[in-house]
Amino acid sequence: MERSTTAAFCLFTCSASSFRPFLHEISPYSLPISIHTHLRMELYPHNPPQNFPARYLKVSAFSNANAGNPTSVSTQLGADDYSSGNEEEGIEPMTSFVIGNDITLEEWQAWGTSSQIPAMVRKTIDDLNLLERELEIKLNFCTPRGKLQGQERIEEDKKHRATYKDLLVSEQKLQFFTARQVAYRLLGSRGYLCQNCWLPLLDCTCSKLIKHSLWRGIRFWLYMHPKDFLRKNNTGKLLWQVYGKEAARLCIFGIQEHEESMWNAFKLAGRDKVWCLYPDTNSNVHCVEELSVPKHVASSSDQSLMMDDQLSMNFILVDGTWRNSRAMFCRLKEHAHAVWGGESLPCLALSHSNLSVMHRLRPQPSLDRTCTAGAAVQLLYDLCLVQELEPKGLDQSAKALENSLDLLLNALSGRRQRSGKPIVRAQRWKENV
Repeated sequence: MERSTTAAFCLFTCSASSFRPFLHEISPYSLPISIHTHLRMELYPHNPPQNFPARYLKVSAFSNANAGNPTSVSTQLGADDYSSGNEEEGIEPMTSFVIGNDITLEEWQAWGTSSQIPAMVRKTIDDLNLLERELEIKLNFCTPRGKLQGQERIEEDKKHRATYKDLLVSEQKLQFFTARQVAYRLLGSRGYLCQNCWLPLLDCTCSKLIKHSLWRGIRFWLYMHPKDFLRKNNTGKLLWQVYGKEAARLCIFGIQEHEESMWNAFKLAGRDKVWCLYPDTNSNVHCVEELSVPKHVASSSDQSLMMDDQLSMNFILVDGTWRNSRAMFCRLKEHAHAVWGGESLPCLALSHSNLSVMHRLRPQPSLDRTCTAGAAVQLLYDLCLVQELEPKGLDQSAKALENSLDLLLNALSGRRQRSGKPIVRAQRWKENV
């Protein structure tokens, strides 16, 4: 054991450039916790991530009565991060991590929301704890999507299907589906994804991302599908990373508390200050130039706008795949009819859509479609043309978001390069679509 540890330590001290691609070659070695810091400094001498060990190492506490130590920590290098799977789907093989199933409010909010823990998400986690006690095993989540492995996966699937079958109302089924997706992704991403940028810790972009203020008269609502929650190549997350959680609020499709909070805000603001960015030809579509910005909003100070949410203009960004977004948009329209007495949800059409840099990695089905952050960038540039909003610095806010898109693209492209995959994907769009 001593020789193995010494050999592993010698391997750690080699140059970072030659060592980094071969992490998987030392996975059999068991390492003392005392050299984690050395390993972290060797790989990242300029800006080592503080939580590096949680990224690559499986950590489990055990009682060591014979040695007289109340608790020791056993560590072992996990599987090579660079053997990633389908980036678009966010699927990647990785070593299973033994994880505690409890989640705190601090942890929940660190993933990009300022809400309380949704009741259904907490219940899903409680059900997992109950399943652990019944099976007398610790559940292992093996991917960021929260996939279980082994017998526990079979038992959990039985319970999940039985519960879903007993639900008679479609709304209950949606909430159950969403809570399960969110809870499992939370548990599966622990120690793997950065809570702020949703990228693997070795690819974390937080130190490079430059935050920028957004005029307080504008508020974005990220209406996100649960399958896009904690997805590495999701671009909607960039809005609250750059502008903050107050300027860009997360609302997960099917989370009752989130949707109620969003629609309560819309009721207070009024229909004339709510717009949805979605390319739907059958809806009440307006051009950005047609927006009438109330004079009292355009002339209000930042302090007044901060104190009164009713003054802000609200823009809904539907954040999901194009197939999933149709169902999400229909749900928005149904809520709008119920809230505003049959009135439709106002939709905005962007004046022109420049190709987002993400098209290289995530081609869109047609030229008039773009990623979520790309749509927000184009909206801000279009709003600069509205006379009342010219002095609000929206062009600088748009540029800051564009820069964050470049940063995300570089991080995702680097991951694909390391796994031997092409950076530029085949075009999916057609000129006449």
